[in-house]
Amino acid sequence: MSVNVEIEGEIAIVTIANPPVNAVNRAVRERLLALAQALDDNPDVRAVILTGAGTLFVAGADIAEFDRPAEPPFLPDVIARIERAAKPWIAAIRGAAFGGGLELALGCRFRVATESARFALPEINLGIIPGAGGTQRLPRVIGVTDAIRIVAENHTPGGAEALKLGLVDALVEEPLLPAAIAFARNALEHALPSPSLDRPVSVPSPDVWAEAEDRIAARAKGAAAPARALQALRHGIEHGAEAGLALERSIFLELRATEEAAALRHLFFAERAALRPAEIRGINPRPIETVAVVGGGTMGSGIAAALLNAGLSVVLIEQDEAGVARARSTLTGIFDSSRRRGQITDDQASERMARLETSIGYGAAARCDLVIEAVFEDLTVKRSVFAELGRICRPDAVLATNTSYIDPRLIAEGLPWPERFLGLHFFSPAQVMKLLEIIPTPETALDVLATSFDLARRLGKIPVRSGICDGFIGNRILRRFRAEAEALVCGGVAIAAVDAAMRGFGFAMGPFEMQDMAGLDIAFLYREAARSRGEHVPDIPGDLLVRAGRKGQKTGGGWYDYAAGDRRPQLSAEAERIIAPLVGARNDVAEETIVARLMAAMAQEGQLILDEGIAASAADIDLVEVHGYGFPRRRGGPMFQAARARADKT
Repeated sequence: MSVNVEIEGEIAIVTIANPPVNAVNRAVRERLLALAQALDDNPDVRAVILTGAGTLFVAGADIAEFDRPAEPPFLPDVIARIERAAKPWIAAIRGAAFGGGLELALGCRFRVATESARFALPEINLGIIPGAGGTQRLPRVIGVTDAIRIVAENHTPGGAEALKLGLVDALVEEPLLPAAIAFARNALEHALPSPSLDRPVSVPSPDVWAEAEDRIAARAKGAAAPARALQALRHGIEHGAEAGLALERSIFLELRATEEAAALRHLFFAERAALRPAEIRGINPRPIETVAVVGGGTMGSGIAAALLNAGLSVVLIEQDEAGVARARSTLTGIFDSSRRRGQITDDQASERMARLETSIGYGAAARCDLVIEAVFEDLTVKRSVFAELGRICRPDAVLATNTSYIDPRLIAEGLPWPERFLGLHFFSPAQVMKLLEIIPTPETALDVLATSFDLARRLGKIPVRSGICDGFIGNRILRRFRAEAEALVCGGVAIAAVDAAMRGFGFAMGPFEMQDMAGLDIAFLYREAARSRGEHVPDIPGDLLVRAGRKGQKTGGGWYDYAAGDRRPQLSAEAERIIAPLVGARNDVAEETIVARLMAAMAQEGQLILDEGIAASAADIDLVEVHGYGFPRRRGGPMFQAARARADKT
């Protein structure tokens, strides 16, 4: 770590160089505090430019410090000292000015930025709120309405928008420092603006607060921080900056100590590590520009959309004209939906479709850098696909199967150059879901493994390596989760009570609602296949429902009943009658008991997965559950929950 100082004429240039993100840790804070005094005392200095080394300004505080008692000097005190400095400080910003970085910039008298700059107060994503004046200075600089969006709703303006908002005083071209120096010299010839905290602010109408509260509550999914951030901002507007600062700091310290904040920090570090596992550091990925997707069904079309969204060219392979037409229609619908939601423009939708080529048969795969098979989950079908791909594709082309259960080694039997093959398990809808399970075989080359992680990065996905077992990490835990939920029902617990308990915990839907949405027949056919192989698989309630024709929403009934055109589950006397032979006497148990049973089952299966070497870490298992299976992010994952439970007992 270093904070460097250079003097150019009457301008001091202070550069924070604390890679990788120039985090404002204790050493940086100490140095900045000392420099504020030293530069005030230097008669040759008239202004100070504060910038960050490399491609960004400051991406926040040092999150690793959050698990330790706060150590002085505290960031609010450092910012307050800079704000009241006798010599004006000018923040010169390129790249990220996030969290404590934006708060530091707000403490400067001026801000200049390049168009590449991005501004955010993302603390709510870590279960906390800005703790160094962000909720108070920002509304006094840009106004309350826009400040609410940044403080409590994750809005991240770029350089051009920041200029329109008044968040920066000038947008400058690179090179940044000469432009910032010229700005400083010009600013010194005019009266200085008031410090951010002293600027007047217009008090909005009660409707503005009410609308913001409703909006934030609807999006928060049970998370506490967004509403508390709004509370701190509002308090400062209504009671003055000093009162606002005091409440902000109090809420920040309160939330920092919560389980929710610890869970979100756990996931933050896990996600940051996910893209660069140790075994492939220094290994160059193979170049990937054109990708073939074999199979244009729901999963294949979703994978193609994800690839097109990432700027890759795609060849979608189907077996007939009807399949090609369906796939094109599906992809058009995906991009039209994104366009209607304002996620992409008309031109961007058209450009994506222009990079799509469709093909009947495998011939076009010969010129592709990567081929992803996404056909029906049947070993014979998948083997036939790879027999063709092995004959047609270049030896250096990476070949991947999107299997969710089948051993990839069986799929690749007889494949020439097997070192180029691995499993890439996407989750549906593939253009939305962030998880990508990566399943190498013992023959998979390291550069092919590196290519898969690089692909995940390009697609904006969270990659997790899995060893080979039935269902890999995610579906293996899902099977245990569902089995435990059905065991509760067999023990007399009401279906709706189990679902309600898991919704209360933070899942979007309970296990039985989820099965009805996905279709009960998928897992049923898997169990039937095991039975046909002679394996002993006892009947479970879900089997009785499928045999009675109740496969979920698509048949109008599964665990629940569904009215035509209505996906809301209704209690079903018929379902209860069908499963009655396997269900015991009614047993009303507390929601926390249901949650504890299901969490313990997931964690126990996770521990077995760890013990068998299927997953590299407990954090990887939590990433799978959060990003692939709807585990509530604010709860951290089943392994995090188990660790907290153990800690609470000691």
